[in-house]
Amino acid sequence: MHKSRIGNIVIDCPTEDLLGEARFWSVALGCDLPDDASADSEFIQLKTKTGEVQIILQAIDRVPAGVHLDIETDSIEAEVARLEKIGATIVVRYDRWVVMQAPSGHKFCVGAPYRGGFETDANKWL
Repeated sequence: MHKSRIGNIVIDCPTEDLLGEARFWSVALGCDLPDDASADSEFIQLKTKTGEVQIILQAIDRVPAGVHLDIETDSIEAEVARLEKIGATIVVRYDRWVVMQAPSGHKFCVGAPYRGGFETDANKWL
C-alpha cells in the first residue's frame, strides 16, 4: 500500500522577472510572498494556509507559460507504476521526482511529500 495526493500547483513562467510574476499571483490569489523572495529565484512558493495545496512559481526557459501539478507520494515507484497502469507515461526520471505525461498530453510530476497532513489526508492505494 502507498499514499498520494496533489501537493503543488506549479505556475511555469517564461520570464527573467519571477519576482514580478510572483507579485501578480500573490495579489490575484490572496497569498503572501515569502520573506526570502528575490529577483534571482528559480522558484518562489507563495504562502498558503496550513494544509492547503502549495502554489509555486517556477522560472522556465521555454514557452509557452503553463501550469502543472505535482503529485506527492510516500512511494514514487509505486505511484508511477499505478499511474502507468491507467495510461500515463514517463517523460524523464530525476533523483527526487519523475515527470510524467497524462493521456491528455498534460505533464505532471511525482515526488516525495511536500506539505503537512500527508499521513492523515492522502489517498491510500493498494
